[in-house]
Order: sequence, then C-alpha cells, then structure tokens
Amino acid sequence: MSRQYSARSRAIEPFHVMALLARANELQAAGHDLIHLEIGEPDFSTAPPIIAAGQAALAAGHTRYTAARGLPQLREALAGFYAERYRLTIDPARILITPGGSGALLLACSLLVDPGKQWLMADPGYPCNRHFLRLVEASAQLVPVGAAERYQLTPEKIAQCWNADSVGALVASPANPTGTLLGRAELAALSAALQQRGGHLVVDEIYHGLTYGCDAASVLEVDDNAFVLNSFSKYFGMTGWRLGWLVAPEDAVADLEKLAQNLYISAPSMAQHAALACFEPATLAILEQRREEFAARRDYLLPALRELGFRIAVEPQGAFYLYADISAFGGDAQAFCRHFLETEYVAFTPGLDFGEYLAARHVRFAYTQSLPRLEEAVARIARGLRSWRPDAV
Repeated sequence: MSRQYSARSRAIEPFHVMALLARANELQAAGHDLIHLEIGEPDFSTAPPIIAAGQAALAAGHTRYTAARGLPQLREALAGFYAERYRLTIDPARILITPGGSGALLLACSLLVDPGKQWLMADPGYPCNRHFLRLVEASAQLVPVGAAERYQLTPEKIAQCWNADSVGALVASPANPTGTLLGRAELAALSAALQQRGGHLVVDEIYHGLTYGCDAASVLEVDDNAFVLNSFSKYFGMTGWRLGWLVAPEDAVADLEKLAQNLYISAPSMAQHAALACFEPATLAILEQRREEFAARRDYLLPALRELGFRIAVEPQGAFYLYADISAFGGDAQAFCRHFLETEYVAFTPGLDFGEYLAARHVRFAYTQSLPRLEEAVARIARGLRSWRPDAV
C-alpha cells in the first residue's frame, strides 16, 4: 500500500554520517579493526560519580515525572555553575532542563520562529539545527563562511543576508564541525547587529568546557536577552542520559514551560538526579583531566594531518573536531571517505553533512579516540593516500 507522509518529513535530510557509521559497524562486525573518527561522541564513559548518583536515584525511587522546567535543585546547581565559571548571576527560574540539547533547540525554534520565517546560520554548521527549523515550518538561511571568517557569522554577513523573512540567528561557539570560538567582542557585535534589526540571538554553547588554551565566553556575558542552548553530553560526558538545558530571558520562561509541558512533559528524572553530581569537585577534576586529554589529541592530530597534505586553515580552539580541506588530493569528499573506510578501516565524515558551501572538498575528523588509536589512524590514512585514485571513483 502506498502511503503519503508529510512534506516536512520528506524535506528533512538524513544524517548522512549515520549511513557511514552503519557501514563501519558492518565492517567491524565482520572482524575488521575499525577506527571511528566519524561520530561526535566522547569515548570516555560517564564519570563514576555521575553513574553512582544515577544508581542512587534509581534505588531511591526517583523515577517519576519532574516539573516541566526540571528539578529545582539542578537548576540551582546550574546557576551556581554560571556564577563560578562565568561570574554571572543567573536566576534559576530562567533555566529549563530539557531532553538533551536537542530538546532545548526544539523549544527555542517553537517559541521564536513562525512558519515561513528564517534564522541565519553559518554554512558549514551542525545539520540538525536547520532540520529543527523545518520541523516548525520555518527554514535556515545558510550563510557561506570560510577560513577568513573563521567559519562564523559576522555582523557584516548579517547585514548582507538579512531579509524580510529573517527573525534571528543561531551561532555556535565552539562550533561543530570547525571547533572555532566567538570571543566576547564578537558576540557583542553579533548581538548589536541583531538588536538593530529586531532579531533574536540564539547561541549553541554545547561544547563549552572543551576548549584548549582559552576559555569560551558565554553570550550571557554581553547579552542577557540571548537564548543559550547547552547540554550535559559533551563536557559532562552524559550522551546517552539525554539531558540538556536552555537559558532564556525571564519574559520567555512561561511560554517555554508551556511548550515543554506539551512536547515532552519533563526531561528524564533519573538523568536529572545523576547530573547533580556533575558539579562536585571530584567530578570536575575528572572532567578537567579529560579536557587535557582532548587537548593532547588535537595537538597531535592537527599537525599530523597537515603533514599529510590536509589543509586545516584555522586551528580549532574547542570541541573535538578538525575540519579539513582535501583539495590537494582531488576527488569528492564522499568518495574519499568511502575509500578510507573500505580499504583502511578508518571512518571520518564527508562535508555534505554540514551544509553546502565547499562541502564536496571537506571532511571532518573527530578526535574521540585515544592517542595510540589516532597514531594508528594517521598511519593508515598515509597508506590510503598512496592508493587513492580520484579518477577511478
């Protein structure tokens, strides 16, 4: 029987890296030693104090719904975290706990964007952001950015691209797939450009904490009316617990709470109780050690790939990605990735997942493997480059 499904579902593109991951898993199941550099998930398991807190929560029977805004004690802990890390005073009432960072993005899209309207977004950028907009019958206006802009939106780009349907901009700092940051002055300039046009500023700060040699500024340091998306998945290492948060202006909270009540009732209660352990000194010490390990991985892989001929024009300051230009080798990024997956059993992601601008000549490496595994990956990539024939694809 032929079924007709919604236009919005047909318009949302698949997450292409998942097909690559499925093939990588097939090869791994067949006995091949796969090195996974394709998925943006820390290889470390959740820190033991967080696991212990989750187990204690289950034992204590914390398995019921919480308030839609989340556990009051978790929102208070996050407010304390902002005070400690950013010297910011954030009313816990402005913080909503969500099912992952995706839940925070869903709330922001639902609140801020009417059908037919647009947010400006950097191209390249995280693909699901534009798909969430399509889900609410809006769209992303992808703005091509390159190394000259450090792959970030600028006030000049906003001025050039703003139109009658534009209602705001979503930026990420640190950004996926490029790892670049926006400093305080840059965030302030973006805020001013959007305020001048009556637009909203939404900032993805999901990779805060994973920065190297510098600290990431929060947009709330320069614009108290911005919307901040964040997650316990990356720095706190709680990917499978599905927990995030949204910081919103005070006057937006009631409408966001109403949306949360209808869209998902509440974030997972066990995960919320477990996350209370994120802010304990022992947990933070573990997370800082892991940050140092990610820094060491970046400091190895970046020059190693450049030595092989990959062009990485901007040194990433955060997240755990390298966005590399493969022009020196010729050919298309998707074929390039397939070649290394099938011949050398190294998986990394073609640029197609991150937008349209120069996507066919870029790939993303996630340094979410140990240093010995990265060294083995580089050796295999060096060997695979000798057998790469772009014209034979």
